[in-house]
This record gives sequence, C-alpha cells and structure tokens, in this order.
Amino acid sequence: MVIPVHDVNPARRTPWVTYALIATNVFVFLSMPGTFGLPGESQLSQLCQLHAFLDQYAAVPQELIHGQTPRTVPTGEVGVGPQGPGCVIGPPGYDKSPALSVLTALFLHGGWLHLLGNMLFLLIFGNNIEDRMGHVRYLLFYVVCGYAASYGFAFLNSESGDPLIGASGAIAGVLGAYLVLYPKARVWVLVPFLVFLPLRLPAWLVLGFWFVLQAVYSSGQGVTDAGTVAYAAHVVGFLAGMAIAWPLRAGTPPPPEPRGLLFGRKARPRETW
Repeated sequence: MVIPVHDVNPARRTPWVTYALIATNVFVFLSMPGTFGLPGESQLSQLCQLHAFLDQYAAVPQELIHGQTPRTVPTGEVGVGPQGPGCVIGPPGYDKSPALSVLTALFLHGGWLHLLGNMLFLLIFGNNIEDRMGHVRYLLFYVVCGYAASYGFAFLNSESGDPLIGASGAIAGVLGAYLVLYPKARVWVLVPFLVFLPLRLPAWLVLGFWFVLQAVYSSGQGVTDAGTVAYAAHVVGFLAGMAIAWPLRAGTPPPPEPRGLLFGRKARPRETW
C-alpha cells in the first residue's frame, strides 16, 4: 500500500472544517477509556470500561438495522464469577439512539495507527474538497458519507453485534470526491520497496488503487483481519462521495498538470505557490 504525504493541489482558503475534524478526532481518542491507563488500574478494568464506552457510543449493525438496543450491556465494572474475573453485565443506564450512534462512532478509533492513518488521508485530501464545496456543505458531505458507509456496511452485515467505529467511511467519501474532481492532481507518495521510495503519481492512480484494494479486501481476499476492518464501509463511502461530487465536476478548476510518473529531484514541482 502506498502512503500519501502531500498533494500538489493548492487550496484557495483555509480548511477550517478539516482542521476542526482532525482536532475533534484526536481529542476524542485521547479521552477514550484505555488510551492512557491510570496508575494502579488493571488491564481488565480498562478493557471493561472500553467495552462499556463502545456499547454506548459505537454504531452496531444489528441496532442500526433492527432499531433495537440490547437489554444488558457491560457496565464498565469488574466482577468475579464462577469462571473468574470478568466484566459485569447489566441493564444500560442510558437511552441509546442507533441513528445518533453513527455520528458519535465517526469520532472513535481503535488505536493510534487507526487514528493517524485516517487523519493523514483527511489532511491531504480534505482541504481541496472543502475548498470546492465550501465549509458548511463540506461538513454536511462528510457526515452524509459517514452515514452512507455505516448503514451500507450494516445492511451487508445485519446480524453483526460488533461495534463499528472510525472516520474511515466518511474519509473514503472525501477520497471518492477527490477522484471525481481532481483525477489529474499530483500526489506525493511513499512506496515501500526495500526502502520508502518517493514517487509523484496522479490522483486517479493512487485513489483508484486504494479503492480496488478495499473492494478486494471487502470480499475477504488477501487479508487475515477482514472481520476486524470494515472494508465494505470504505467501498460504500467512496462510491457515495463520488456520486455526491459528480455534479460539481464540470465547474471545478483543474489542478496543475502532472508531467508523468517521476521520482526524486526531477519530480519536484516547479510551480510557485
């Protein structure tokens, strides 16, 4: 998988919404139970608190499709049963809205790599989509793509009780919109080939390759963690982003034209910023 690091596609205005989304995602992640363990707190206690937190705020396919929440959930406390220590289960002390949980789940992440990978893609590609759509429409677009991705995944996995978290579906929509609006924009990427080789590739190749990988992985081919990563949500979010951005394609100013697939010093852009 190539790692994007920068696109040669200057934006006209400051992407305040993109920055705000990144800041909110980071803040929420740092506030999640288990991100930083408290002194003297056991690993089991952190795990129970995290399970209780996710049951309350994560989107669950079963709940999205059937509109019903479970009668018993982890309470966040640790107890001792016949088989040893474990998480206490009891009636929820809150009223959960499955539809609203999709929104809260967009700001939850399962680890540092999950968070940083999503924020990198959002930072590189989100600014131009926000520039083209405007701040308010871009925020609505982001949320709509996130909902489309979550419900699309839920319809394909209607009996799943696993929590669905992360901004990946919404960010996939941003990538789909970028592919439609700026297919010829140049993107600097790092390609792992013995060492990380810097290349400047057109966006259609970078994002098209990313989409194909997600489609293949969503079928369970080529991965061992297909059950833990919602690849199908990426596919649905990407297609939703493409569909929403398509009407804006005709009036979008073209980015600087690429000059082939170059690398090293010869690939450095000569445009002035």
